[in-house]
Amino acid sequence: MFRILTVSAAALALTACASLAPYGPQTGSGGQGYAEQRIESNRWRVTYSGVGAPAPVAELALRRAAELTVANGDDWFEVVQRYTDGRPDSAGGIRPSLSVGAGSGRYSGRYGSYSTSGVGVGVGLNFSGPSPTTTTLEIVTGDGPAPDRGAVYDARGVLETIGRY
Repeated sequence: MFRILTVSAAALALTACASLAPYGPQTGSGGQGYAEQRIESNRWRVTYSGVGAPAPVAELALRRAAELTVANGDDWFEVVQRYTDGRPDSAGGIRPSLSVGAGSGRYSGRYGSYSTSGVGVGVGLNFSGPSPTTTTLEIVTGDGPAPDRGAVYDARGVLETIGRY
């Protein structure tokens, strides 16, 4: 029993170690952070890779899109395409599961007959840590009054609200 508790405590400690890295550029293939690619003079592909729940990673992708927009002298950006790669439960942690099964059988043969039945209960614990999550945005930037569409963001407003991680 002590061995099981020790292994469980070690798994929990390792799970706590994996978290979203501080905001910054991606330092290598498969690492956390942002990367961008200029497609046209006012069109960019922005990717933010992180670990954990998809929402914080998506916010950091929006932050980078806003930074690029302001750095290019524009006022707003429109997300024309969005892709998120990550499960809704990517934050990790202990996810218990319970399963119940039952069965029965009957045998009749040369030496007699018998019947049997059984019930089983299984409990499983998944000690997985946070999963990798990536959000990719394709944006178009512009200056002046922003178009009245749903996926248009004021770049400076985004930096004021989610620019402090």
